[in-house]
Amino acid sequence: MAGRAARRCCLGWDFSTQQVKVVAVDAELSVFYEDSVHFDRDLVEFGTQGGVHVHKDGLTVTSPVLMWVQALDIILEKMKASGFDFSQVLALSGAGQQHGSVYWKTGAGQVLTSLSPDLPLREQLQACFSIGNCPVWMDSSTAAQCRQLEASVGGAQALSRLTGSRAYERFTGNQIAKIYQQNPEAYSHTERISLVSSFAASLFLGSYSPVDYSDGSGMNLLQIQDKVWSQACLGACAPHLEEKLGRPVPSCSVVGAISSYFVQRYGFPPGCKVVAFTGDNPASLAGMRLEEGDIAVSLGTSDTLFLWLQEPTPALEGHIFCNPVDPQHYMALLCFKNGSLMREKIRDESASSSWSEFSKALQSTEMGNGGNLGFYFDVMEITPEITGRHRFSAENHEVSAFPRDVEIRALIEGQFMAKKIHAEALGYRVMPKTKILATGGASHNRDILQVLADVFGARVYIIDTANSACVGSAYRAFHGLAAGTDMPFAEIVKLAPKPRLVATPTPGASEVYEALLRRYAMLEQRILSQTRGPPE
Repeated sequence: MAGRAARRCCLGWDFSTQQVKVVAVDAELSVFYEDSVHFDRDLVEFGTQGGVHVHKDGLTVTSPVLMWVQALDIILEKMKASGFDFSQVLALSGAGQQHGSVYWKTGAGQVLTSLSPDLPLREQLQACFSIGNCPVWMDSSTAAQCRQLEASVGGAQALSRLTGSRAYERFTGNQIAKIYQQNPEAYSHTERISLVSSFAASLFLGSYSPVDYSDGSGMNLLQIQDKVWSQACLGACAPHLEEKLGRPVPSCSVVGAISSYFVQRYGFPPGCKVVAFTGDNPASLAGMRLEEGDIAVSLGTSDTLFLWLQEPTPALEGHIFCNPVDPQHYMALLCFKNGSLMREKIRDESASSSWSEFSKALQSTEMGNGGNLGFYFDVMEITPEITGRHRFSAENHEVSAFPRDVEIRALIEGQFMAKKIHAEALGYRVMPKTKILATGGASHNRDILQVLADVFGARVYIIDTANSACVGSAYRAFHGLAAGTDMPFAEIVKLAPKPRLVATPTPGASEVYEALLRRYAMLEQRILSQTRGPPE
């Protein structure tokens, strides 16, 4: 191991919900080392399930901050024991689960700058946090604070225009407001509030790392156009918040050199740079190497769309973040709850539980499905808020059932039409050079991907995205090293493995789907208005 590890490299870290992970990536962009510490398995003394504690109310969800600190101690000791050559590390960056927040107690900054290399971090940082159990992205206990924040800026749409999203319970500003309201003493003893990402970067820096623009966009506090904290939002959440957050920085910033603690304890070179850490979703965009006009579609339990945007139009659904690899541009995230579980249900009902029968149905039905459209939401959808199954004939009459093959195509076409309509609502446009990168379980099914290519009118590729947040963080570390030269991120990652083309649009697809997409959007509005009832 020691011989193989003696390569100049960058490290990419991921402080995710269930584990801390690291990869080492060499100058040819090959991953040659990876390791992880799993919270439930390797740190049982913290008693987490899935890396978190769900509180009695079922809404409050937290993680112990010292568990994250100790996980870093353990993983670095594992690397050292394996013979990993830290002296070859040029730079490091990382990702953190988005929205989670860490509260440093008054005096903690002083402790960070004077760590003893003889002791693990956990021992020295034990008393450094004013809140021991940090709110994380799974928390949904701040509905009251969300309403207060929206009211303070003139409503949900106004907040979305300002910060990229309407108020969400998991977003950091609302979590800070709750802590200030319910635990004002702990808040007053807090000298710095970090995101999980900037907290992890602070450990490596030996001083407080700033929040980066991209992860900062998931707080309901950052004005995404001007890249500054919104005074109105700060004031609505808690007093003295601006000084506790520090000034945000571009995501490709070098925030400093590594702390002497890591130089002396592990043998990192003193010149090793720390590049701003960001959120796990922005880091995944970097790991998948999206470029302008590209989309990544993760077809998992829920389906997630990552979009690269130039001119965003924030809406009441979805999220707009500052782009982590191009400070002039943006990224958007859209989540659809009825993903693979819905596909599996229809497969079981209409294709005898067989994916090959499911594929045959897609092959034997025509593009556009004879004008039949379907909406399949067995659980309450997020984008948009609709539930139930709704089927429409070519004449827009609601019908109770479709033939099996028609049902299967209606499901898949409907899922992808919804994605295109809602992506365009956020300002997205397919460009001639657009690539769609498909990941997740359904990306193994070529017939499903063919429908994706046809509906969007763009080529579909698949890419290995194992550890995409980690690998993206290592790529971002290389980019940070070159950031002073204005070198574009695409240039930095050109040696990385290329995605594989798997589907191109069928000739004539755009004509078929243009009219269908308009009908789908109109019918979606019809269902929404029926569900919501007449305005009061």
